[in-house]
Amino acid sequence: MVLVLGSYPGAQSLALRRYYAHPQNRFWRTIGAITGVPPQAPYAESARALVASRVALWDVLARCERPGSMDQAIVRESEVPNDFARFFARHGTLRGVVFNGQAAAALFARHVLPREYWHDTGLVMVGLPSTSPAHAAMRAEALVARWRAAILPLTADRV
Repeated sequence: MVLVLGSYPGAQSLALRRYYAHPQNRFWRTIGAITGVPPQAPYAESARALVASRVALWDVLARCERPGSMDQAIVRESEVPNDFARFFARHGTLRGVVFNGQAAAALFARHVLPREYWHDTGLVMVGLPSTSPAHAAMRAEALVARWRAAILPLTADRV
């Protein structure tokens, strides 16, 4: 199993209570090309298909103050990370963590890596290009290739 981490949901995702809800975000198209999850499927169906593909979604932050949806606008003093100690303890089949963009990786480095519980996980960490519409310069084929190379080895059955 692989955990895909974002920083914190954008305004549209929060309003709709769905990960990567902004129609220009390339997450569902990218992950669909890798796992077969149809990008336009109803959200509940997509979430079930991700679980079946051994992919979990979460964010580094449980809450924060942020005007708008840009990661640069997160008020650092307001950052509250999710409970990763509990997550890692409950998910023994987790093989790696991939970050949807640099902001997620930086937040994880600040809030999780220094913690004692992280040192015994042995998890692979991979930073990936963001699927956010704010970072749409990378061609879709290249984005899918980078994500595929990171995710498939972490979701494959162990031999």
